Amino acid sequence: MTAGFQLGVIGSLALSVASSVAIVICNKALISTLGFPFATTLTNWHLMVTYCTLHVAQRLRFFEPKAIDGQTVVLFGLLNGTSIGLLNLSLGFNSIGFYQMTKLAIIPFTVLLETIFLKKRFSETIKFSLLVLLLGVGIASVTDLKLNFLGSVLSGLAIATTCVGQILTNTIQRKLKVSSTQLLYQSAPYQAAILFATGPFVDHLLTNRSVFAHKYTFPVVGFIVLSCLIAVSVNFSTFLVIGTTSPVTYQVLGHLKTCLVLSFGYTLLHDPFTARNILGILVAIFGMALYSYFSVREGKKKSAGDALPVSQMPDKETEPLLVSTKDGSDTKKANGVAHDC
Repeated sequence: MTAGFQLGVIGSLALSVASSVAIVICNKALISTLGFPFATTLTNWHLMVTYCTLHVAQRLRFFEPKAIDGQTVVLFGLLNGTSIGLLNLSLGFNSIGFYQMTKLAIIPFTVLLETIFLKKRFSETIKFSLLVLLLGVGIASVTDLKLNFLGSVLSGLAIATTCVGQILTNTIQRKLKVSSTQLLYQSAPYQAAILFATGPFVDHLLTNRSVFAHKYTFPVVGFIVLSCLIAVSVNFSTFLVIGTTSPVTYQVLGHLKTCLVLSFGYTLLHDPFTARNILGILVAIFGMALYSYFSVREGKKKSAGDALPVSQMPDKETEPLLVSTKDGSDTKKANGVAHDC
């Protein structure tokens, strides 16, 4: 990889971490402190503002739009919108511990899908580092594991749609030669549309309250606007990271965010913190360090012009294009927002 490409990857990772931690803190204040629990509707507003911002940027010629096959972009947008709704439903119908296990399961399922359908190879050292990472995050964040049939089904569907959506985010950008900005601009309206149609229903199902009957005070509106503005950066950096690295690397980054949010929650918001949390975070950080080291080491074996994810190498140069956004009751809804989207 060239120095410029490496610098771009580092920049996209830093932007993703900073914006994601910022939106979690903002959403915690909005949802827990100000009593606005409508996570799915909030995500819909995030996507609407993101599209409007990108539309203005396009009109000002900050980037050139690129036409993408209509069926591909519609299915892609609907799939990503559906995954957000399913993650929020999974959060509502499962215990915190089981929801955290759902998020942990995304990495191994992504590896499995890429191995089977995209013929990618993951070295034993990469697999080991991911195992250490997942073990650490599990120790730090998984508490109770109460099971129920409906919650388990929703979690399974959330895992499947999230994995496929993130793999497609990477595959479409590479195979159709579109940038993260161009793909987000094309797909955001469809993601927003499905959440616009289902968001109020999902939120009412989870909270037994109507988003339309909520009292919108000045602080609530102010934090909603702030959350939407931060979400523009979150959504952009999500597509950027997956496009320049890989879905697995993005999930590794997501668990780094989890550790940072736990740490910030303890230092800034005085959330409960135990020796188990500290141990889990340290193990997770060690796993991330191993993943980074082995990824860089394997990357050095590749040709200088190869822009594929450094930890994953396909068996063939040509691959088929698949077309078809914490811990505690006061913070869990903030985790469900977005998507980290």
